[in-house]
Amino acid sequence: MVKKAFLIAILLSFTLGPINAQDYWSTHIISVEKNQEILKKLSKLDLDFLMEWDNRVYVAVQFADFPKLQEDNIPYTLETFNLFPFRQTQSTSRGGVNGDYHSYGELEQDLFALEESYPDLARIYVIGETHERRNIYALKISDNVNIDEAEAEVIIIGCHHAREWISVEIPYLLGEYLVENYATDSQVRDLVDQSEIWIIPLLNPDGLQYSIHFYRYWRKNRRDNGGGTFGVDLNRNYGYQWGYDNEGSSPFPSSNIYRGPSAFSEPETQAIRDLFAQRNFSSLISYHSYSQVILYPWGYTDQPPPDDALLDQIAADMSTRMQAVNGNVYGFVQAGESFYLTNGDTTDWSYGVYGIPSYTIELPPIDNLHGGFFNAEEDIQSIFDENLPAMLYFIDWTIQNPSSSGGPFEPIRRVPGKKFDWMIQLRDDQVIHSGNMNIRISIDRTSKSKSSGTRNRSVEGEETALKNHGQKQKEKKMLKEY
Repeated sequence: MVKKAFLIAILLSFTLGPINAQDYWSTHIISVEKNQEILKKLSKLDLDFLMEWDNRVYVAVQFADFPKLQEDNIPYTLETFNLFPFRQTQSTSRGGVNGDYHSYGELEQDLFALEESYPDLARIYVIGETHERRNIYALKISDNVNIDEAEAEVIIIGCHHAREWISVEIPYLLGEYLVENYATDSQVRDLVDQSEIWIIPLLNPDGLQYSIHFYRYWRKNRRDNGGGTFGVDLNRNYGYQWGYDNEGSSPFPSSNIYRGPSAFSEPETQAIRDLFAQRNFSSLISYHSYSQVILYPWGYTDQPPPDDALLDQIAADMSTRMQAVNGNVYGFVQAGESFYLTNGDTTDWSYGVYGIPSYTIELPPIDNLHGGFFNAEEDIQSIFDENLPAMLYFIDWTIQNPSSSGGPFEPIRRVPGKKFDWMIQLRDDQVIHSGNMNIRISIDRTSKSKSSGTRNRSVEGEETALKNHGQKQKEKKMLKEY
């Protein structure tokens, strides 16, 4: 390791030598002490936080970031372990780096091949189109797949973040496993017969392709923000608690956790929102990497959700089943308790608005030193194998706990007699008068409410129960990129 004391010499050697474009934009890994003052300074630089390990936080930086670190007197260690650097290629080889990882085109082919091979069990839907005109595909699996039955509906989403390639493979392999084993495995048959399983293995195809062929660390989608910046963090773009603060997401387009200009500004998150409006989902899993942990709401606050005990128990049950396969331990915790805050994320939205059990599963490895985002090709199957029992359990739990309102929980539930705040967002640009407006709020399955008073205007959900914006957190928290 190279300490900060040697950084001036290092920077001088870089400066004196030839610097081409690839060197200038190449990625380096630094680590800093997990110290609130240091992390607060780092968060203002819009750097790419990778992980926390052994009381240190690891950050991806580029050559141009080193002077900023010195200006802010941020002590750090320049790590020397090997990570995949900037990589630019026009190769169309599968995965670009690891051959068994899907590209967008390969996934498209494999999904339609499943539908063709199992027409009674699998059906492909196009649920949206990205900025770069790629389709967002959903795979529906059920015994009578071409009709809607009164059955539990589960949704499983992969690849909000482009560089998390393994998060494409696990949902896809689940779909493949279910249809291939339906005829011979009684457990699979019972689950498929009693549910409708919706799998979106690749929510962010534009970002994935960019990660494969240009910059392996790319995280966001490929929205052109103007001013030379690109991308919105899709897992900060959902409507529940969107933009709650600038810790759990960023208002700056250059940031890796940029939340977008408005909630649901992106075609990818709109696709999920609109699919929810058409379906009656009872539970959700969103796959990410990495950290080997199961997270549940809330992410925007460290305050526990109303259903904390049940959410924790389901997570514990999944973790137990995962560990039984290969011995790998998956932690489980409320997202907002895991040192980091996020707002506008998938699971806060699906739980907060629809009241359904919702989980982010961070896939292996447990830390950067064991591979980080770059899971070895040969690890794909073993990671799937240890996640499979948890997924089957989760589907079965959903079947055994039906609810006419979509999930077992009441959306945005509050304790009678306790005070809380509401944030109402009026999406009618004609509501312009400056006087008082009386608003009557009601909540139903579709998260719509109506206003009454001097003007009758539609007040679009999500009606969000907020903690008081004036209440300060006990401890400032850093952003985590999951």
